[in-house]
Amino acid sequence: MAQRPFDDRDGVIWYNGDLIPWRDSKVHVLTHGLHYASSVFEGERVYNGTVFKLTEHTERLHESARLMGFQIPYTVEAINAAHDAVLAANGITDGYVRPVAWRGSEMMGVSAQHNRINLAIAAWEWPSYFSPEARMAGIRLTTSDWRRPDPRCAPVHAKAAGLYMICTLSKHKAEQAGFHDALMLDWRGQVAEATGANIFFLMPDGKLHTPIPDCFLDGITRRTVIGLAREAGIDVVERVILPEEMARATEVFLTGTAAEVTPVGGIDDLSFTPGAVTRTLIDAYDRAVGRTNTLTASASTSAA
Repeated sequence: MAQRPFDDRDGVIWYNGDLIPWRDSKVHVLTHGLHYASSVFEGERVYNGTVFKLTEHTERLHESARLMGFQIPYTVEAINAAHDAVLAANGITDGYVRPVAWRGSEMMGVSAQHNRINLAIAAWEWPSYFSPEARMAGIRLTTSDWRRPDPRCAPVHAKAAGLYMICTLSKHKAEQAGFHDALMLDWRGQVAEATGANIFFLMPDGKLHTPIPDCFLDGITRRTVIGLAREAGIDVVERVILPEEMARATEVFLTGTAAEVTPVGGIDDLSFTPGAVTRTLIDAYDRAVGRTNTLTASASTSAA
């Protein structure tokens, strides 16, 4: 079944301080954010009617705007309250929220010092990012031709729209080749992340190894999972990881707001089997967000 277009749905969207009908929340074709990528956003998950780590997301939204040279004209508290209003108005208890801030259409050109800063917040129902079957088997990645840029070339620590152009290109090419997603290296050739999620490797030393986020986002889910791993007695090492080291990994998984904790079954011609550490962290994450874990429950049923 084809997905319903996002511009043609029922419900309301919070737009510059007001709840307006979903279909009326439009921007002009000459908005600066569309032409020059002067836009920042967040991706947030709702569990049992509550946005997980909402304040952290809202604070990062403000920081992303600062890195992009503008200030969102609403406080963290006001934005959090707007989230509550959107969820209540749309009856969302388990879903996804997308706040987005952008420069408007008052000036058209590279310089847009006097453009209005707009903010919209939309929410919709959202199932698992990958299918349960794909999660059980572990998704397959292929290495992208595109690289995460040098921090001297882009505001890499902002969750900014322009930084996702190469992610879309990478993911499209991966899907066309039969993979679920792409692994991105950085400009130095070091392992960085997937197109919208951070990556972890369980190495033979029994520790989780993950790249240092010096040219990509230090994800909120990434930080959460690092904390959960340490609570479970699993050591986590943040370090430079070279592509040739991936062959030594015994388990691999991704973390992200949409992906949550998603096992990886293969990267290019390498194969991995989701194991005990990955399942432990899936369980721990599901407990943290207040949800019964369907992955390990399904695995237990299959084993029986």
